[in-house]
Amino acid sequence: MDVGETQLHRCTSDTDLDFSFNSTATDRTFASSSARSSLARSSLTLSFNDRLSTTSTTTTTTTIKNSLHHRKWDPHWSAIKTATNLSTDGKLHLRHLKLLRHLGTGNLGRVFLCQLRDCNNANFALKVIDKDSLTNKKLSHVQMEGEILSMLDHPFLPTLYAHLEVSHYTCLLIDYCPNGDLHSLLRKQPGNRLPVQAVKFFAAEVLVALEYLHAVGVVYRDLKPENILLREDGHIMLSDFDLCFKADVVPTFDRRVHKKRMTGSTRRGGGCFGTVNRRGVEEEEVVEEEFVAEPTAASSRSCVGTHEYLAPELLSGNGHGNGVDWWAFGVLVYELLYGMTPFKGGSKESTLRNIASSKHVTFRVMEGEGKGMEEAKDLVEKLLVKNPMQRLGCIKGATDIKRHPFFDGIKWPLIRNYKPPEVRGLPAKKGKSHPSGHLLGSVSSPRRRGWWRLWKKGGSGLGNLLRSKGSSARYYPLSNSQHYNGNYHHYKVRKSA
Repeated sequence: MDVGETQLHRCTSDTDLDFSFNSTATDRTFASSSARSSLARSSLTLSFNDRLSTTSTTTTTTTIKNSLHHRKWDPHWSAIKTATNLSTDGKLHLRHLKLLRHLGTGNLGRVFLCQLRDCNNANFALKVIDKDSLTNKKLSHVQMEGEILSMLDHPFLPTLYAHLEVSHYTCLLIDYCPNGDLHSLLRKQPGNRLPVQAVKFFAAEVLVALEYLHAVGVVYRDLKPENILLREDGHIMLSDFDLCFKADVVPTFDRRVHKKRMTGSTRRGGGCFGTVNRRGVEEEEVVEEEFVAEPTAASSRSCVGTHEYLAPELLSGNGHGNGVDWWAFGVLVYELLYGMTPFKGGSKESTLRNIASSKHVTFRVMEGEGKGMEEAKDLVEKLLVKNPMQRLGCIKGATDIKRHPFFDGIKWPLIRNYKPPEVRGLPAKKGKSHPSGHLLGSVSSPRRRGWWRLWKKGGSGLGNLLRSKGSSARYYPLSNSQHYNGNYHHYKVRKSA
């Protein structure tokens, strides 16, 4: 969001927090997005008073514990810990924050860039919601967002550092992403579209984030480029969880039997342990157990979301489930590739008619599409299936989608160490090439370089390292077509046939 002149008036006492912002802000609007919701040019005024001696203002603070958080050693948690240790009641209050500037205005509230007083090495985003200005329905969305944020612990999802209730304000202290959002990045590209390999990078990270949300029973329902923020290191972070709904998840291990071509010394041993196909190539049967945690029983009748990303079953009003996220994922990949959504019409109504109709997605003919475009089109076609029961991802979630040829070459356990693509408007980050040649990996430390050498040598080196670190011997190194989320859960186990 473009922000105009902003005036900041600091209070004179640490026990007072009285900041007033007068700013003119415009939404991320462009010529082709007139059908999308936008905010008019407006004037903003925000004032807080949070006095220790005031009895008329009630302050409730929930500071999230970081003992088990994957980022518990970063400067943000250190700053939070220092502030709470110095606080008289061991809690974080608004008086501990200094607002720097207004970042944007959303459907529920306003977002400000802020820092903790006497600590300028950690930036935060403060989402401020005025509950008195919201309807009961929107208040329920505020409550849902707070609940969802408090559950999250993932590199591509925001961290909730504190939840403050002050008078009629709800304040959420979360991560700040200085590189804007994916929608703004698209507007800076030639033709408003990204190269295929850049699409692969961003789509893979969004896929991992959705996989985590679904594993904890959260259906997102608001996937779009505007809600995909770009962190300082160029990786993504999903935002805005007020349209989510929660459902039960029953994790399962599914057995998958498939044929694998025998190579090397295995093939020279004859056909005792394998079969020969019609072409005379020896194959062996491999039995794999896949960990699947997908809210397949999720159901809601609320019609919410951005109209260009709505799934057909959501429009029908007969109920929808987890499949709406995988439909939106297909729309996202299409928009990143082509600079527009696949069913966009001349008006909002015509767009909705195109989505609800029986016609399938069509692809524009573009010059110089490059390597990987055919695989990308195939992925989009499988995601944008009108019948959710036949849509890729609706049964086994990200487990099936990760197997698609479009994502070949990605080492999923190392995805958060990949180097972001070099595209216009995104600051370049130094890093080394990923061994697959498809994506670039950032591997700066000697320890990480050691991991890469083991990975490049093949499965045995990495497998020995995993076992030496205490990992169970039943987990074996995985090939490019096998996937698990190495940051949190093993998603696949390999056993001999």
